[in-house]
Amino acid sequence: MVWVMLRPFRLFSEQGFSYTLRMYRLFFKRFIDVTASLLVGLLLSPLLLVIALLLKVFDSGPIIFRHRRIGRGGREFDFYKFRSMPVNTGDIPSDQLGNIKLTWIGKFIRRTNIDELPQLFNIFKGDMSIVGPRPPIPNQLELIALRRSNGALACRPGLTGLAQVNSFDGMSVPEKAAFDAEYAAQISFLKDTLIVLRTVGYLFKPPPKY
Repeated sequence: MVWVMLRPFRLFSEQGFSYTLRMYRLFFKRFIDVTASLLVGLLLSPLLLVIALLLKVFDSGPIIFRHRRIGRGGREFDFYKFRSMPVNTGDIPSDQLGNIKLTWIGKFIRRTNIDELPQLFNIFKGDMSIVGPRPPIPNQLELIALRRSNGALACRPGLTGLAQVNSFDGMSVPEKAAFDAEYAAQISFLKDTLIVLRTVGYLFKPPPKY
């Protein structure tokens, strides 16, 4: 009897949660991306300027490294980073960078992930989100195919993601794609917040070896 009386409230609660989740995915996630990328970019502008000057002084070549990545729905876009690698280094996955000689400033910005900060512009433009699967390069065909089949390719790629905060030595491409699929199926404000908080802790760990 009590369950029958409470059933309308339960249905209302479930419908309200579903509506809130849908609104977050359709509108508020993007609103947070635009607002946060703008505010963080402004707050970190002195640091961005210092890094740009150091790269110009201690390393020749362009400050920004721009290359093609795969975004939402398989669309390619220009992806920005501070250039930490030698000039003319091509698009190669992170797990193949071990033999490339870096300058001290290149090593520093890669180890601290400062090289990723120009992606705030990608987020502001709408190419990326703060949280989402990391954008693959076009020749990572296995990862792209897995994301297409598991639904993760429908998400905007992120500055950080579930696979990154759960990364471990020797993580395989299917394991990364499985984390991407899990995130795509469970996008919510709470999950995004937890991933961002875990990313802060992740920055203080040694990077995984693949």
